[in-house]
Amino acid sequence: MSGRRAGERPADTRTTGQRMLVVLAISLLVSPLTRAAVPPPPVGADSAGIPSWAQRAVWYEIVPERFRNGDPSNDPTAADIAGAWPHESTGPWHVSSWTGDWYRLQDWEKEGHKGFYFRAQQRRYGGDFAGIIDRLDYLTDLGVTAIYLTPVFDAPSLHKYDAATFVHIDHNFGPNPAHDRALTDGENPADPATWRWTSADSLFLRFLREAHGRGIRVIIDGVFDHVGTSFWAFRDVRKKGPASPYRDWFSVRAWDDTATARDEFDYDCWAGVKDLPQFKRDSGGLAPGPAAYIRAIVRRWMAPGGSPADGVDGWRLDAAELMPMPFWREFRTWVKSINPDAYITGEVWWEDWQNDRIFDPVPWLAGDAFDGVMNYRWAREACRFFIDGKQHIGAAEFDRRLRTQRMQLPSAVNLALMNLLDSHDTDRLASMIVNADERYDHRASPAESRDYRVRKPDSAEIRTQKLMVLFQMTYPGAPMIYYGDEAGMWGGDDPDERKPMLWDDLRYDDEGSHPFGQARPRDANVYNRDMYTWYRALIALRKASPSLSSGDFVTLLADDSTGVFAFIRSSAGERTIVVFNCAQRMQRATIAPESGAAAFRCVFGGGVVEAEGGMLHFRLPPRTGMIVRSVTG
Repeated sequence: MSGRRAGERPADTRTTGQRMLVVLAISLLVSPLTRAAVPPPPVGADSAGIPSWAQRAVWYEIVPERFRNGDPSNDPTAADIAGAWPHESTGPWHVSSWTGDWYRLQDWEKEGHKGFYFRAQQRRYGGDFAGIIDRLDYLTDLGVTAIYLTPVFDAPSLHKYDAATFVHIDHNFGPNPAHDRALTDGENPADPATWRWTSADSLFLRFLREAHGRGIRVIIDGVFDHVGTSFWAFRDVRKKGPASPYRDWFSVRAWDDTATARDEFDYDCWAGVKDLPQFKRDSGGLAPGPAAYIRAIVRRWMAPGGSPADGVDGWRLDAAELMPMPFWREFRTWVKSINPDAYITGEVWWEDWQNDRIFDPVPWLAGDAFDGVMNYRWAREACRFFIDGKQHIGAAEFDRRLRTQRMQLPSAVNLALMNLLDSHDTDRLASMIVNADERYDHRASPAESRDYRVRKPDSAEIRTQKLMVLFQMTYPGAPMIYYGDEAGMWGGDDPDERKPMLWDDLRYDDEGSHPFGQARPRDANVYNRDMYTWYRALIALRKASPSLSSGDFVTLLADDSTGVFAFIRSSAGERTIVVFNCAQRMQRATIAPESGAAAFRCVFGGGVVEAEGGMLHFRLPPRTGMIVRSVTG
C-alpha cells in the first residue's frame, strides 16, 4: 500500500526517548520479544542467498477480503468495521452482494449523499480463508507456484493495512469470530508466552499446509512501518498518555492536556494519515519495543510450533523505503536464521510520484536486505511500449531501458524480481489499456480523472493484454498475476481494482453504473475463459522451459520502423526466441539464430515462421507474438 504518494486519498487508510516501564522491560527480557544479535544467515541457493524457488516462481496476489467467500457465517458485522475510515456508522449496513453492479449504491450507501468513493471503504464482501482454501485447486490448475497475500492480521478495514495486532489472523477470516475475540481477551499482547491460537489462526495454518501440499509457497504482507489506531499498544498510549509503558513505541509530538477541552495529542503517521500511526525509529532502525515485538511476530508465523515447514515462506514488506536500512538488515537476519530458504521482497516504489520518479531499488538489493522487489519500474516501461500511443516508446528505447535495469543487478537478483503489471495499488491492467497514454499510476480512476473510462476492454484491447502477458511470462524475473486478471477483470485504481473476484460458477449483474452518474456502456460481467486459457498455457510453457524460467537473455531485434521486438532466452540444451509485433498491421521480421534455423519450431502464437538460408523469417499479424524453440540435447 504505502508505496503510494503522500496525501493521496485518506479513504485508503491504508491506497528515542524514554524506555518502557521497568516492569515491562523485565518481562521482555525473559520473553522472545528481547532484541538480540543474530548470527548471519547461512548462504542460500546461490551466492546472493536468494532462494532458487523464488527465481522460478509464478506469483499470484490475493486480497483475502475480495477473493472468495467460503463461509458466510463469519461475515463481518457493523461492529467489526468500527475503527476503520471513514469512521461513520450507517443504519442498515450489511455485507455487500458479491455479484452486484460495482458502482451501484446500495440503500444504506445513499444515506447522507456521500457518494461512491466515500461509501466504498465501508463495504465488506466476506472473503475468507475458507474461500481461498476452496480455490487452491483453481490456482494449481492455472499453474501458480507462489501466493502473495495482502495483510491478513486483525484490522477493521477491508485492506488490513491498519493492524490492530500482528499476533492473530483477522477474526472474520476464520470460522468463529466471537470465540476468537473471547479467547484473545485473556492475552497480554506484549508477552508471547500468553499468546494463543485462535480458530482463524488455525485455519490460516491449515491453508499453509494445503498450499504447501500443492507445491505452492506463501508470503504475507509485513506492514511494519505503521499500524492502525486500534493497535493495542497505540490504544494504551492514547488512553494513558505519558504513563503508558508503550509511550516510546511511537513518536508522540504532543500529549493531550487534560486541563483543556481541546485534544492536543499528536504523533507521527504514514503520509499524514492519522489513522496510521508510525512506529518510532532510533539509530538501530526501530525503537527497541516495536523491534522486539516484530521479531517475535516473525518467529510466530515463520515457525509455528517450532517448524519452518509449517510457516509462511517469506515476507512482502510494505512501505519499505520509509523504514531505516539497519532495521531491514536486522530483519533479514531474523528471517534467514529461521528459514534460509525464505524469500524477502520489498515495496520500493515512488520516490517522487508527482514527477514520475521511481526509486532505484539497488540499495535494498545489495545482498543484506531483500531478495527482490515488486518490479514497478519494469511494469511502467512495459506499459509505455505495449499500451501507449502518444507517449509510446519505440522498440530500441524499450530495449535500452530494460537493459539498463538488468545491468544494475546480478542475474540471480533479476530472476527473483516480482514482475508485475498491476497490483492492489494500481488500476487493473485491462483498464490501463482502455485508458492508454496516462502515466503509470496517474489519473488512474474516475476519482482522479472524470475522463477515466470505466468500461470493459474491447477485443483489440484484450489482444494487447494477451501480448503483454506473453512478454511477462517470457522475460527474466518471476511473473506476478493480480487476482482476477486471468478471469478478465477490469477496474480503476483503489478501490475499483479490489472488486470481488470474478468466478465462473457465479452469475453477476451487468456493470452499468458510474460513480459520478455519467453515461457509460452496459457491460456484461462474465468470466473470460479464453483469457484464463491464455494465462494457463503461457504459465505451463514457462514452467516446462528452463530457458524461459532461468535462461540468459539477449536482444535479437528492436526495430522502431516496424515495432518488432525479439529476444532469445538460452539455457543448457534449450534456446527460445520470443518475437512481438506491437504495430497495428502485419509485419515481417528476419532473425539470424546462432545455429541452424531449421532446428527451431513454433511452440506458441498465431504467426508464421519459416527457416530458409540459415535465417528465421516471421510473419506476424497485428498486436501478436510468437515463441519458437530449439532443443539441442
